[in-house]
Amino acid sequence: MTNGWIDIKNTDMMLIMGGNPAENHPCGFKWAIEAKRNRDAKLISVDPRFTRTSATADLFVQIRAGTDIAFLGGLIRYAIENNRIAKEYLVNYTNAAFIVKEGFKLPEDGLYSGFNAASSSYDKSTWNYEEGGDFSGKTDAAATSVHAAPAPPASAAAGKANHQPTPTPPPALPPNVAYDLTLQHPRCVFQLMKQQYSRYTPEAVERITGIPKDQYLKAVDLFTSVRKDGDMKKVATIIYAVGWTQHTFGTQIIRTAAMIQLLLGNVGRAGGGVNALRGHSNIQGATDMAGLYDSLPGYLKGPVPDDADLATYLKRTTPTASKPSPWNSMNYYSNTPKFVVSLLKSMYGDAATKENGFAFDYLPKPGQDCSWTHIWDDMYNEKIKGMLAFGMNGVMIGPDTNKNINALKKADWLVVGEIYEDETSEFWRAPGITAEEQKNIKTTVYRLPCAGFAEKDGSMTNSARWVTWKYAAVPPPGQARLDQDIIAQIFLRVRDLYKKDGGKFPDPILNLNWAYADAEHPPLSQVAMELNGRALADLKDDATGQVIKAGQQLPGFAWLKDDGTTICGNWIYSGMWTEAGSQIQRRGTEDPSGMGVFPNWAWSWPANRRVLYNRASCNPAGKPWDPDRKQIWWNEAAGKWVGNDVPDFKPDSNPKDHMGPFIMNPEGIGRLFAPIGVLADGPFPEHYEPIESPIKNPFHPDQSNNPLVKKFKTPFDKFGSPEEYSIVCTTYRLTEQYHYWTKNNPMNVQLIPEPFVEIPVELADEKGIRGTDKIKVISARGTYIAKAFVTRRLKPMMIDGKKVYQIGLPIHQGFRGIGEDEGRNARTPANLLTPAVTDPNAHTPESKGFLVKVEKA
Repeated sequence: MTNGWIDIKNTDMMLIMGGNPAENHPCGFKWAIEAKRNRDAKLISVDPRFTRTSATADLFVQIRAGTDIAFLGGLIRYAIENNRIAKEYLVNYTNAAFIVKEGFKLPEDGLYSGFNAASSSYDKSTWNYEEGGDFSGKTDAAATSVHAAPAPPASAAAGKANHQPTPTPPPALPPNVAYDLTLQHPRCVFQLMKQQYSRYTPEAVERITGIPKDQYLKAVDLFTSVRKDGDMKKVATIIYAVGWTQHTFGTQIIRTAAMIQLLLGNVGRAGGGVNALRGHSNIQGATDMAGLYDSLPGYLKGPVPDDADLATYLKRTTPTASKPSPWNSMNYYSNTPKFVVSLLKSMYGDAATKENGFAFDYLPKPGQDCSWTHIWDDMYNEKIKGMLAFGMNGVMIGPDTNKNINALKKADWLVVGEIYEDETSEFWRAPGITAEEQKNIKTTVYRLPCAGFAEKDGSMTNSARWVTWKYAAVPPPGQARLDQDIIAQIFLRVRDLYKKDGGKFPDPILNLNWAYADAEHPPLSQVAMELNGRALADLKDDATGQVIKAGQQLPGFAWLKDDGTTICGNWIYSGMWTEAGSQIQRRGTEDPSGMGVFPNWAWSWPANRRVLYNRASCNPAGKPWDPDRKQIWWNEAAGKWVGNDVPDFKPDSNPKDHMGPFIMNPEGIGRLFAPIGVLADGPFPEHYEPIESPIKNPFHPDQSNNPLVKKFKTPFDKFGSPEEYSIVCTTYRLTEQYHYWTKNNPMNVQLIPEPFVEIPVELADEKGIRGTDKIKVISARGTYIAKAFVTRRLKPMMIDGKKVYQIGLPIHQGFRGIGEDEGRNARTPANLLTPAVTDPNAHTPESKGFLVKVEKA
């Protein structure tokens, strides 16, 4: 979240898409209701189903799953055409005025400039800014059409003339960006964006999404009304969950939302922002700590094989400022060397020295995609021989349960740490596997009893980035162990084996820093202190005279050094456990602003800021857009930024300096156009159809899907055609069940004793199905069997002139757990149906919007 749960109460307008917080986040959803009750805030619900969230909405529109970019792109078009934009914010706080390089082409044919069909990848060199000065009110002679094919790069032309290849350095952002503050230059970002979404007319949106034109216009008119007549006081928020992420273009859906909020001036403001609803109490914490294969803790970029040494890695990953010359950019990621060196010191201690590049060579440098679907594909192809699965039920989570089960059959060993027997540890007992087949499965399964959430202490980081310490309520039962104890004891035994027997490269194991009071039972309080960081030598702030002694905890990441005198396990968590004690254990309930900041309740990263980019809550002169919701402001007398929140900004930067509020970007501003190196599949979001779709893409039928989507080649990687599979299916969660765990709890099972499938009344009538009839939902990959829940919450839609049905099925039940209806329940997992295709940026599988057919069982 850019903002936070409680901050939702400060909004005037909510667009909830790709999420159903009333059912999936019922405690957090109370803040949406607070906004409606106390501010008369309006709520728009856009969903394939009429949900409990929809029941509280001022306006509900039903959308075809997987067409969110069409909806949002049309919203951008409507806002621009009706002048419902934040012009001053747009010019000063976004790259709307930046001019893009000549040769950049928009994707009218479904492809941006630079596409290589052989490699299914883009050369992004034209996805960049033009270098130059102020072009305000001018157009240069080289202003070519953005629809034309790009000219060959100069280096290629030179190579031809000399009959020899000329090495081309990797493209970089120019330090002095050309710009046009009038936003009229044909290649400025604003004009390109306007052209990109000119195709997204209400009529086109209706064809793609199935939302009737009149309903669609009501929705976009209501949302953009916060900027009616130039009003800058009101603010809107966009709220989403995995209904947006689980697509082959999920990252770009979220990008479109961010663009809308920048266009309307809603980012950085109380009640605004783009707010992701995480599906677990610590999903945010997992990604913060490098749960993603291609990152290091704190979202630092992971090393790759071409990073020959630390200097090479830092040159690749440390950005330099790229902005109009009169503007300033804090470019905070220019501090990457400090973050990385401090991380390496925390990992390898005294073994990390300046002479050996702070042991950078100890870090793994994967040369291939190691994301979820690739792991299972590699296991199926016998490249991965074993797996440790802790709190991760891979067979159920999917996608393509059959493929995952057959991959585990080929593994040598599997270790599962869980509190219950789950489908992953019992994959060999899946429905359809006979006793004879079980005898031929050679995989050795080790099941380790772990502690449940109430049986262990530690911190959790929620959707709002609040890091909160929790305490154990009861000890683990029997032989169950804490997760960190299991990991520690495995590590220590592996280290002993390396000490005894040696190995190809023992150094990273033997030199790993393990300075805990109890090596076999590491206290998580010590881990938290290590993440925060401490001084290894005396440090002094010359500006304030403050001194941090060697061995003391650091006050925050501003103290980190790149010379090896500080350690810090995760730079964004620096400040959570200081010399003053544990900030994450605080429980102060005072809220002086009345805006739900609660600055002394726990701690939020970074630096205990509750709203990110809050400099943008003020106009360029430093005065709040809305004086009634003041977050921070410029205090001229004190010469610094002050306020109710921690300023997300250089504290003494005078507004006259024109420093951009988006301090993590090299440009210092928010990106409407995402230049080189940001996204794999395009600088603007474009509507692509899901891999399985009932129609061809109306914008470009010859390039219907995201061109960068990878399809695997195992016998299980099958895809359905709309001729055979014509019904759109999506998955979702229920309030009464929590993922795949609570089916082991009698009370939850009594509430939802067996699986069901929601189908429209009209589809049921066509198929002769009645409520509670057992039905088969069949995709190209598998068959799911459950009872029919015939409902009017899903209605048939007209999609590009043809009637299309949508159905929905909950994900929770599988073949383990309490058998409430033993013998009458097929026990089939929902992800038997879903395809193993992913978003090319975040690598998230497409579990929303695939094709099926329905039959009576």
